[in-house]
Amino acid sequence: MEIENRLKLKDTRSKNAFKYGHLLKKMYPYFKTVMFRTVILVLLAIPLGLLDGVIAFSLRPYMDYVVNGNEMQVFEFQGYKLQLQAFLIRFIPIAIVFFALFQGVLRYLCDYLTEWTGNKMSNNLKIDLFKKLTSMDTKFFDINSSGIVLSRFFTDPDQASKTLISTLKTFILSIFELVALVIVLMINSWKLALIGVGVMAIAITPVAFIRKKIKAVSNATMVVGGDMTTNFNETFAGNRIVTAYNMQNSQNKKFENQIRTQFGLTMSLTKRVGWMSPIMYFICSIGIAIVMNYGNSLIISGEMTAGAFASFITSLLLLYKPTKTLGLTLTLLQNTFVAMARVFEIFELMPEIVSSKDAKPFKEIGSGIKFNNVNFEYEQNVPVLKNFSLSINKNETIALVGNSGGGKSTVVNLIPRFYDIKSGSITINNEDIRNFDIADLRNSISFVFQDNYLFTGTIKENILMGKPNASDDEIQEVLKLAHLDEFVDSLTDGINTIVGERGASLSGGQRQRVAIARAMIKNAPIVILDEATSALDNESEAVVQKALDNLINNKTVFVIAHRLSTIQNADRIAVINEGELAELGTHEELMAIQNGKYKHLYEMQFSTAGV
Repeated sequence: MEIENRLKLKDTRSKNAFKYGHLLKKMYPYFKTVMFRTVILVLLAIPLGLLDGVIAFSLRPYMDYVVNGNEMQVFEFQGYKLQLQAFLIRFIPIAIVFFALFQGVLRYLCDYLTEWTGNKMSNNLKIDLFKKLTSMDTKFFDINSSGIVLSRFFTDPDQASKTLISTLKTFILSIFELVALVIVLMINSWKLALIGVGVMAIAITPVAFIRKKIKAVSNATMVVGGDMTTNFNETFAGNRIVTAYNMQNSQNKKFENQIRTQFGLTMSLTKRVGWMSPIMYFICSIGIAIVMNYGNSLIISGEMTAGAFASFITSLLLLYKPTKTLGLTLTLLQNTFVAMARVFEIFELMPEIVSSKDAKPFKEIGSGIKFNNVNFEYEQNVPVLKNFSLSINKNETIALVGNSGGGKSTVVNLIPRFYDIKSGSITINNEDIRNFDIADLRNSISFVFQDNYLFTGTIKENILMGKPNASDDEIQEVLKLAHLDEFVDSLTDGINTIVGERGASLSGGQRQRVAIARAMIKNAPIVILDEATSALDNESEAVVQKALDNLINNKTVFVIAHRLSTIQNADRIAVINEGELAELGTHEELMAIQNGKYKHLYEMQFSTAGV
């Protein structure tokens, strides 16, 4: 149960969201890949942030010498005289144009580099997260919805990296805007500057009080967003069920409730973040009022010129924007750290089923496969297999039958270690399968399921998943053995025909035969057929059965089938009832047992079928 809770992404707590140093250290390897461009971004952001200070400072001489007509200064250089007033009248309008052009170029470069570095980091994170996803055990996928997985593996990396870079840019811009404007304030009047800067410092303090609320709302929003995505996925994939059972209204209501919940969470955060802006504005207005009142006395006393005061007020007003931006940036940055914490919580997840350090290579079956007093449970204290023992010889075909939920599929899922047993052992050649290299073990097994998953791509690409380096001759051979050759030849694009998502463009029998061809080309010594023909009509089943006969030739085979007519030719039949081996023998031997479970199943099935 502890493992299950740890693997359940919906129960995330972002426990390290406030450990900024820890998270940045974790993020450094990804940041390192974009370090050069990030440095350039910072170097460009610095002058971009300083430009507002330059513009504010230029008002002082313009107001004093041009607007107010203060005493003009004349500069001489090698016989040339330059009147400051005339220079300012001509220079400042031209300078404004060049400043705007320079600022525009810098802003474009900063925006471009922000997008490049942010997307690069996010992509690298997503690649590593995808590798983590493919390394996880089957149990991980059992307990997590597709929506939560998509949210955690795609949305969080963007928030953790793209927003981080964007926030870094905004932070650098705001800081140097503040620095430049504070310098201008100090130059014009250090007395007024102390008042103005002190008020701005007070205005930004509310940010510290909402970080925990941001974490809680961010986590809750992630869960709701994941549920919404799951709803989309289920409605799309199960569209026929939705239509057949008139589920449109219930699906719509579910989605509406999710939308309302998300809206409530968004507005909850907005209420707590939104009040910062008016409070900051109110505090800043008090500061401006104090500055204006005190500034008047400084002008009257001659300590300050009108131009210096105009430059000061302009700088103070401009100071409000980076101060507010800095507050919102720090809020957004906390959101980023929450997402970052969630990302690295995923990296901390480790698959339970891995190869041991001294794992042995798997070579061949040899003496066969044995289940020795195996106990297994999916949920704690809910046993599925109980002291289950069974021996399977090399190249033997054994059928597993029994009531639904009895443990048949569990038995075959334990052989490739989709799950690990609770106690007992499963051996091949008298060697516990946990001692084998897990990749080797799984390479020795071919699966054909009831609903075989075909990936988006061509028939050829799906077949080659069994053996990526297979030759064209090998492909043609398995097409014949899987009874796919005539069908493929009838297609315009032949083996390069696109099968669609989940093989949607093929019939059930055609999908099964592609899956059989994929299993054949792998040529694994162990074959597991889990309800491989149960969803097919009689005609399709007959063709697929011929293909299966070719697949299992000279292989050790496990067959699970509800249709008992399909397994009569198995070497032995194992009857599994409530997780225990109830009966074992050939069809004839089991039918000879009076009041036997197999006989009861067989007679009930065929009497129902009218045989």
